[in-house]
Amino acid sequence: MMELYDLAGAEEDRRFSPFCWRARLALAHKELPVRTLAWRFTEKERLAPSGQGRVPVLVDNGRWVADSWVIATYLEETYPDRPSLFGGGAGRALSRFYSNWADSALHPGLIRFVLLDVWRHLAPQDRDYFRRSREERFGATLEAVVADRDQRLDGFRQSLTPLRLTLQTQPFLGGERPLYADYIVFGGFQWARCISDYALLAADDPVAAWRRRMLELFGGLAGKAKGYPVA
Repeated sequence: MMELYDLAGAEEDRRFSPFCWRARLALAHKELPVRTLAWRFTEKERLAPSGQGRVPVLVDNGRWVADSWVIATYLEETYPDRPSLFGGGAGRALSRFYSNWADSALHPGLIRFVLLDVWRHLAPQDRDYFRRSREERFGATLEAVVADRDQRLDGFRQSLTPLRLTLQTQPFLGGERPLYADYIVFGGFQWARCISDYALLAADDPVAAWRRRMLELFGGLAGKAKGYPVA
């Protein structure tokens, strides 16, 4: 069975990395069994065979594969007989856009709502590292980063308009069925759900309805994960 190193909080079963969720859903889509291994920020030596210090890292028959996008393309190429993650070459190319958009726009927006909540859920050995590294990155305390989140909520919701308009006319970004583009974008919302009770979406938002559908996929894989209720 494959193994996937998966970011965990103080509770071993609180798995919250958006990139690990991309990989977990990709594996479920491909109908490939996997054993997830709880990993924490200060355990970089455990990933040494991968040549870097971040998760997700997949181990398949002794081969170490790092980075969610690389994992997705590896699965698509190595297991072509399983359901396609991209629906063809054009879908793979379009998924690149979703990946770049999520990494450069969606995640930077989300983190300013949940950054302090992440710290609150970390294992004790990770807390100092996380606070120091993130406060250096943002040039402010964790508390200051999220202090005005209520005032920024409307703007964040408006930034999702292209996503909302798409999901008003089709159930998934992939069309009638989810594809890797859905897992890319959903990973960010699952990250927030796993560590924060902050209401990012209105209950009647088409994006919230899509999130509910995503939570139910694969026997409720994401919905059953430890986290907070959502609208």
